[in-house]
This record gives sequence, C-alpha cells and structure tokens, in this order.
Amino acid sequence: MSITPEQASTEHDGAERVTATVAQLEQEGDIAADYLEGLLDIADIDGDLALDVRSGRAYVSVENDDAEALRVLSNPDTVQALQELTRIAVQTKTGRFSRLILDVGGSRDARQQQLEKLVDRAIARLDEGASQASLPAMSSYERKLVHDIVAARGLVSESYGEGADRHTVIRRS
Repeated sequence: MSITPEQASTEHDGAERVTATVAQLEQEGDIAADYLEGLLDIADIDGDLALDVRSGRAYVSVENDDAEALRVLSNPDTVQALQELTRIAVQTKTGRFSRLILDVGGSRDARQQQLEKLVDRAIARLDEGASQASLPAMSSYERKLVHDIVAARGLVSESYGEGADRHTVIRRS
C-alpha cells in the first residue's frame, strides 16, 4: 500500500497500520481545540491554542501568560490526563483512535530534556559495566522519544512489559 503525501501513518500498540489524512488530523486538532477551550473556560483560565500536524499526529499547544496557571496545567500528570480526556473527546466525535499530542506551556520540550538526562544516566551505568539499563515505565509517546534519543547516541533500546508497566531497556549493540 503506498501512502500519498496527504496521508500520515498511524499505528496503535502494534495493531494493523491505519492511515489518517492530514485533513483528518487537522479535524482532530480542531475538535481538540474546541474541547480544550471549553475546559479552560470552565476553569476560568485564559489560554492561546496552536494547532499543527507533525509525524502523523495532531499537535495542540496551550500557552498562557499566567505563571501560576501554567505551573499547574503543565504538570506532567495533568498534561497526560488532559491529553487522554481530549483524545476521548476527539475519538467520540470522529469514531477513530486518536494519537493526538497535547503540549501545555512547553511541557513536551521540558519532558524531552528530562528524558535525555535519564538516557544519559542510563548510558553512564552501561559505561560503568552494566549489561543493560532499564528505564521506568512511561507512555508510548515518551518511549518513542527515548528510542530516538538512544538511537542518536548509537545504542539499542527495546520496550518490554504490558500496559502501564511498559518500559524501555537500553543496551549496547
């Protein structure tokens, strides 16, 4: 099956490959933005929303100038919960599984930096003689980031476990 430039490839937990067009991903972003605007209004929090499509996913970013509100909203557990609620809202409207990514106040960039440090500490354990280094359980999106970081550093990583216990193990090739 060939994929046109208008399509982005998506996959869920090793299931059959499904394609979503850029238009479908943009629709997901619009639905997500409407849902998040409603939540922000209920919480009486101002926020600017930005929508994008990257790597076969709809990305929604929420920015806010209120440092206190941003601190609360950008907590990793809060972002994850908001992302899951938003995905459910999108799935309810579209009838399709959503791999939407939510970023609040740059929380995704901050998390990427944390993951890079975590990988560097794991590599240090390998340098000290460990045959492999296990990382804590994390979301599929975070595991994908870890796999990319590990590959960029010339090592090998694999995911093990099921559900919320799925984690990444790093080793030399």
